[in-house]
Amino acid sequence: MLQSQEISRGETVTGRGTEAPEAASVQTLDAATSGAIAADETPWHALLAVPLAAAVTLGVHLVVSKKEPLGESRSYTIFLTLFFAGAIAAALTQWHWPAVRARMRGLRPLFTASVLLLCAWELITSGFRLLPLSCLLSLSGVLQCMINDRALLFDSTWHSLVLLLGGYGLGVASGFITGVCIGWSKPVRYWGMPLLKVVGPIPATAWIPLAMVVSPSAVFSAAALIALAVWFPVTMLTASGISNTRTSYLDVARTLGAGPRYLIFRVAIPAALPSIFVGLFMGLGASFLTLVVAESVGVKSGLGWYVSWAQGWAEYGKVYASLVIMAAFFSTIMTLLFKLRDRVLVWQKGMIKWELPPFACARWRKVSPRPMIP
Repeated sequence: MLQSQEISRGETVTGRGTEAPEAASVQTLDAATSGAIAADETPWHALLAVPLAAAVTLGVHLVVSKKEPLGESRSYTIFLTLFFAGAIAAALTQWHWPAVRARMRGLRPLFTASVLLLCAWELITSGFRLLPLSCLLSLSGVLQCMINDRALLFDSTWHSLVLLLGGYGLGVASGFITGVCIGWSKPVRYWGMPLLKVVGPIPATAWIPLAMVVSPSAVFSAAALIALAVWFPVTMLTASGISNTRTSYLDVARTLGAGPRYLIFRVAIPAALPSIFVGLFMGLGASFLTLVVAESVGVKSGLGWYVSWAQGWAEYGKVYASLVIMAAFFSTIMTLLFKLRDRVLVWQKGMIKWELPPFACARWRKVSPRPMIP
């Protein structure tokens, strides 16, 4: 009896002994977290990096703009002034709100380097005139061209968007259907793969002369070329993902009584979604290239047509303005596709992100690791 009581007391003491390290580990975690938060305080000179860079860029522009026409530099001066005021407001906001400071920590070096790059561009073009204006225009001239031709640029962007979405949607639909058929059915794969190997590697832009002769409409031929450029990567990656579906998934579904339709739409296609999205991204990049080339050849509106038209009149400021619009336009579409991928494939980890991750995340994990408490 006494021996059993001693044993139970020993077990109680042992249990408390196991609880003590857990409490100590929790206290250690709290101390490490508080230390990390204290060490994570952003110094004031880091918060002022973007406003100082904006102030330097604005000052350089005010000095250099004396050599330029007043009407051309006024818009860029207003833009830099507004950016400088916004940078000061953002710095004050980050100083008072730690959540905003943590959010902007990873973007602060990027904004600083971008503003200094604008300053360097201003010095090279308008300041020291190291390059002829026909090769590299000043930023004030590019911005003024965007303002002067804003109506035509908006119309060209709208036509490019309609043409891109139409061709891309047609290419994705046809590529998805043919990819599923080739990846699932052996007879279709037998007859479809040779055609895919012959037609697919040919660039879509190589079909422009034939498309202009065969198609009655330049818009329809451009949409068909974009669809052809998207069709090949979507078909290949979809067929690869469908054919590489794990046999165990299909066997389990068949054991539970699943039919062919259920196996295709509820097992094979969800398992092939990572490969399908890779094909969508590859097709989107090919559609951008085909869009610009197709518009510069036959279409009478669009960003590609605008670039070709401005180049014909030696209006290089308008060419740079259209390139800026293209960068923002294509990057926005790519970001939306990444958002869709992240929403559909939320279970995937370690994939490439289009957004820039904050630099301090790795340091935060090193400073305050999460202990494994049994």
